[in-house]
Amino acid sequence: MVADMRINKQPVRRVEAVAEETPSSSAWPFTIPAVRHLLTDGLDLENLTVLVGENGAGKSTLVEGIAMAYGMNAEGGSTGAMHRTAETESPLHEHLQIVRGLGPKWGYFIRGETLHGLWTYLSHPEDPVTPRRDDFHAMSHGQSLIHLLTDGSRFGPEHPGFIVLDEPESGLSYTSQLAVCELLTDFVATGSQVLMATHSPILAGIQGASIWQLDDDGMSRAEWQDLDVVRLHRRYLEWRAEH
Repeated sequence: MVADMRINKQPVRRVEAVAEETPSSSAWPFTIPAVRHLLTDGLDLENLTVLVGENGAGKSTLVEGIAMAYGMNAEGGSTGAMHRTAETESPLHEHLQIVRGLGPKWGYFIRGETLHGLWTYLSHPEDPVTPRRDDFHAMSHGQSLIHLLTDGSRFGPEHPGFIVLDEPESGLSYTSQLAVCELLTDFVATGSQVLMATHSPILAGIQGASIWQLDDDGMSRAEWQDLDVVRLHRRYLEWRAEH
């Protein structure tokens, strides 16, 4: 048998529990089935991995824990960001270990619920010597996210890395969501790896994604057309067209 000599160039090959760690299943967030699944079975990440599921299914908890275990700031930003407002994150990251590939070490976390604080941090650096950067607060919510992704200083061929997004659809129009799909696909093609949690059937349908649906049973691989969010969206559009 010829050995598989392919080199894994992803920043992250796999996320799994820290060896010999068995956190109590009676305390949050370890009561969440998807969290228990991750700690028990681990999660192999593809170049582009998408998590979907209802509110409370654990999507944000998982991507937050994985981002922090990688070394990213809990409230968003790069692996070097230091801004904090309130410590509300779960302790999940303390129980996770990242199995790295040979890809770049840099990473960036974008989470919908803390973008206001991230925009403040990026627009007004704490160091008074540092020149003022982009004024993200002068843009709409959607415009600011698109600007972050397209200004060339953080993402793209010159800045490959591990990009983690938590519900980035917040504030994005239909066309902007399509634009984000195209951007993320381009980032992956030029050396980045993407992990995204979303409620959007558009973002969940990004080309080439490995999709995991989170529910009361934990996590399971799914095809886009079989996702609950896609089925319900399709049924609503059919009903609306008839009424």
